[in-house]
Amino acid sequence: MTPPERSAATGVAVVTGASRGLGAAIALRLAAEGRPVAVNYLRGREGAEAVVERIRSAGGVALAFAADVVDEQGVVELFDQVTTTLGPVTAVVANATGPQPEVAVDDLSWRSHLDQLEFFVKSPTLLVQAALPTMRAAGGGRVVLIGSDMAERATPRMSAYVAAKNAQVGLTKVWARELGPDGITVNLVQPGWIPVERHAGISTDSYAADVPLRRMGTPDDVAAMVAHLASDAGGFITGQRISVNGGHTI
Repeated sequence: MTPPERSAATGVAVVTGASRGLGAAIALRLAAEGRPVAVNYLRGREGAEAVVERIRSAGGVALAFAADVVDEQGVVELFDQVTTTLGPVTAVVANATGPQPEVAVDDLSWRSHLDQLEFFVKSPTLLVQAALPTMRAAGGGRVVLIGSDMAERATPRMSAYVAAKNAQVGLTKVWARELGPDGITVNLVQPGWIPVERHAGISTDSYAADVPLRRMGTPDDVAAMVAHLASDAGGFITGQRISVNGGHTI
C-alpha cells in the first residue's frame, strides 16, 4: 500500500535520537499534532519501541528506525525505509547527540572538535540533503536543529561543544535563505539545561535559582516549541534561533 501524500506541515517527521529524553518528547508531541513520526535511535531499541507504543496507544502513527545519523549510507538507508513505510518526509528534527566531555584547552585535539562537529554539523547536513527531494515535491518542509544555550554562555572546558553548537547558528541562517524559495523553513531551538533520564540524582537547585522563571525546563517545553515551528502556524518563521530556557541567557 502506498503511503498517502501529505503537506509540509502534516507529512512524516524524522526525529533523531528519539528513544528517550528530548527526542522522545518531541516525537510524542509531533505525533499528537497529527504527523506520522519516524522514531530514530542508534542503540536504544527498547526505548524507541516504547515511544512508538505510546504514540500508537494515543491514536498516532509511528515506527522505530535504527540508524547511525553521522554515517552517509546510514542516513540514505534511513530515509529510504521511512519513505517506503510511512510516506514522504517533510520535517526533520536533528536532535541526536553524543558524549559531551569537558576538555581543557591544553588538551584540546582536532578529534575533540570532530566528535562534536559530526553530530551537530555533519549529521544535520546529511539529514537535510536526504529530505530535500520529498520536501520540494511537497512544496515545502520544516527543519529544526536542536542546539544549546551553551552557545551563548562560553562555558570553560567546553570549547569543542560550544564551537559546534555555534556552527549550527550559521547553518540555520544560510539554509533558511537558501531553502526559503522552496518553502522550507529552518530554525534552531536552543534549550537550557533540561533534566532528563541521564541527569537523575543531580541537584538542579543552583541552576534554577539563576533562571528568571525560577524553575527548570521540561522536555515538553522544548517539544512545544518544535511542534509550533513544524506546524502551519510556524510557517512564516525561519532562520531563527530560539532559546527555551526560562530566560537564563537574558
